Amino acid sequence: MSYPILKPISEQLGYCFRNPELLETALTHPSLSLRPGELDNQRLEFLGDAVLELCVSLALYLRCPEADEGTLTRLRSDFVREEALSMAARRMRLGSFLRMAPSERMSGGNEKPSVLADCFEAILAAIYLDGGFTAAEAFVARALNQYISTPCEETINYKSVLQEQLQAKRLPTPHYRITESHGPPHAPYFTAIVQCGETILGQGEGRSKKEAERQAARMALQQEESVASQKT
Repeated sequence: MSYPILKPISEQLGYCFRNPELLETALTHPSLSLRPGELDNQRLEFLGDAVLELCVSLALYLRCPEADEGTLTRLRSDFVREEALSMAARRMRLGSFLRMAPSERMSGGNEKPSVLADCFEAILAAIYLDGGFTAAEAFVARALNQYISTPCEETINYKSVLQEQLQAKRLPTPHYRITESHGPPHAPYFTAIVQCGETILGQGEGRSKKEAERQAARMALQQEESVASQKT
């Protein structure tokens, strides 16, 4: 790996590798023609999937003491889904660090949700191998904090809550708009914004328009909460 990029990607990940070769492998897409002895990130992705399940399962077990097995299982499947992982990967700009075939990059492969989710899992595995479970658990907590910090609120209807808050302030009813859609026809990916009048309150992404709008409402509520806490 080119060592000048180690610092910026370490800053994005919040973790500094003792063995940079693990990170290089985690960032290597299968499309790249490799020299003999080099590996792509598929094996790390396999391991990372298992590490992720354990990290999220532990977080849910500790933070939702009254939830039964079925509820915990449903929550975990939501928090480790492709959308959550790819959004976390985008926030860390992992796509810009991916090593892949030029043709794959030219077609936007480094920003495909499935590719980003796989890269996230591979990096998690690399961190686990490099620094142990504690380091891996800390990475998941940082990367997926918005999903697992208050997981038992997953059943909240964020769109209704947002509308009620705005109505209480005598503000206009929020409206939602799909601003982008990409991906193949059989697996589209949507970006939505929620507005109050001309003011954009939040933005969200999802596999469906409904999920994108839900995430936009959730982000709007989080931002409102953050602003309120700063004023107090």
